[in-house]
Amino acid sequence: MHPIELLVSKADAAINEEDFDTLIDIYSDDAVLVIKPGMNAVGKEQIRKAFEAIAAHFEHSLDVRQAGMAILETGDTALVLAKTVVSAKNLQATERKATYVFKRGSDNRWVCAIDNSYGHDLLEANG
Repeated sequence: MHPIELLVSKADAAINEEDFDTLIDIYSDDAVLVIKPGMNAVGKEQIRKAFEAIAAHFEHSLDVRQAGMAILETGDTALVLAKTVVSAKNLQATERKATYVFKRGSDNRWVCAIDNSYGHDLLEANG
C-alpha cells in the first residue's frame, strides 16, 4: 500500500472513533478542510473544532470509508482521488468523489494539505 493510502485509512478510523488527536496529526499546520460547499476550516485548530461539531451533528455515529482510490504523485505533492462513503444514524450511505492533496515534508512524512470530500461537487454548489 502507498503510505498515503495508509494515512487515509488511519484518518477514517480516527474520524469513526472520534480520536481527534490522531486525526489532527495527519494534517499540515495550514491545511484546508471543506466542511461543506462554501464553508472551510483552515489550520489544525479550526479543523479539530469542525470535526468535533461534525461528530455531534451526526450524533456520534459517523462512519467514513474508502471504496476506491487513485494517487498521482510528483516530487513532494500527491493528488488523491477517492470514492469516499459517508454514513451515519441520520445520513444514508452517500458516495462522494473526494479530492485530497498531500504534501511530503523534509522529514519524508506525508500530511494532508487539502481535504475536500465533496470533490467536483464544489463546482455545482458555486454555480
